[in-house]
Amino acid sequence: MATSTGLADISFLIDLKCPECGTLHNAGIINTVCINPDCRSTLFAQYDLHTGLNKAVLKGRPANMWRYHEFLPVIDPKNIVTLGEGFTPIIPIENLKAETGDNEVFWKDESGNPTGSFKARGISAAVSKAKELGVQTMAIPTAGNAGGALAAYAARAGIIAVVYMPKQTPQVFKDECRLYGAELVEIDGSISDCGKLVNEHAIQNGWFQLSTLKEPYRLEGKKTMGYEIAEQFNWQLPDVILYPTGGGTGLIGIWKAFDEMEQLGWIGSKRPRMVAVQSQSCDGIVQAFRAGQTVSEFVDGGFTIANGLRVPKPYADKQILKVLRESSGNALTVSDAEMSIALKEIARKEGMLIAPEGAALWQAFKKLKADKWIKPGESVLLINTGSGYKYLENIEVG
Repeated sequence: MATSTGLADISFLIDLKCPECGTLHNAGIINTVCINPDCRSTLFAQYDLHTGLNKAVLKGRPANMWRYHEFLPVIDPKNIVTLGEGFTPIIPIENLKAETGDNEVFWKDESGNPTGSFKARGISAAVSKAKELGVQTMAIPTAGNAGGALAAYAARAGIIAVVYMPKQTPQVFKDECRLYGAELVEIDGSISDCGKLVNEHAIQNGWFQLSTLKEPYRLEGKKTMGYEIAEQFNWQLPDVILYPTGGGTGLIGIWKAFDEMEQLGWIGSKRPRMVAVQSQSCDGIVQAFRAGQTVSEFVDGGFTIANGLRVPKPYADKQILKVLRESSGNALTVSDAEMSIALKEIARKEGMLIAPEGAALWQAFKKLKADKWIKPGESVLLINTGSGYKYLENIEVG
């Protein structure tokens, strides 16, 4: 079956649409953000969701994110750049039931992805589409994991990668990029400072920018977490999902996946309440949510052990806040000290060495349960975005 654009049936991709102003963009050419100068929003890929495709088609497909290829943007399968990312496990909390009480609480553990984090999903999709569109050099600002992922997938694709990373990032992330052959540029500042330089240098050199939500396809890779959650929970979504929110791509992507699956007839209209968890260092989304604002302010309190949460102002803050409100969700902050305690508790009781970003969710869960925002009997999913092994430089073991 072909889409309305005549594209082959590996993907049901039709076009790209701006969620803010509705402007359509041709998915057959290189795109960044909305061309409307008054908008400049992230673009969302649109698919033909009225094909009658039944979810039974998934049976027997490989256990990776490309099992959902009809709803991913790559047209020619020869352009898929994969290292086996996706279909990460759902792990129930077993030994901390004194804390979980009458709630079923699960981890979706993204640490087993290539390069040790959920960034592999978005980068796989973005690099694959970039390869299909003939991109030669890609540049990215990163707090750590996204840079390592781009370095690995670019190496696999034969594309040049240029990575801009804060100097305060743990050494393992820097070594990882260099080992994969990427050009690494260390910046004395935050990811926002890296982003400004990437933009400047990309324009000068003709590089394609892979900045969070400033191109359409990292979102598509991240949304596969939503497809997996539905499939792994037998098409009955959990009541609450907690998500560590830096750039917020996964939060927006998961919500997009739920909408697509409802249109496909794979799930009903019931949705989880989505919770954004931020570091006290960069809590602009939390402040905006509590103030009833539609956009966030720039907030940068400096270093946090959760590198991925040091995002002073997410590019898609409007979309993040929209998801939180549409889902009747919530937003809260966690300190570095609380993350450290939670990380050790999960390691010592559950045998999982999770990233500080993931550990923040455990602390947030306990707060929300104590406040009775999480109700008795509700099922709760915590998304651990990466491996704690890469953060050992930031963590006091004692």
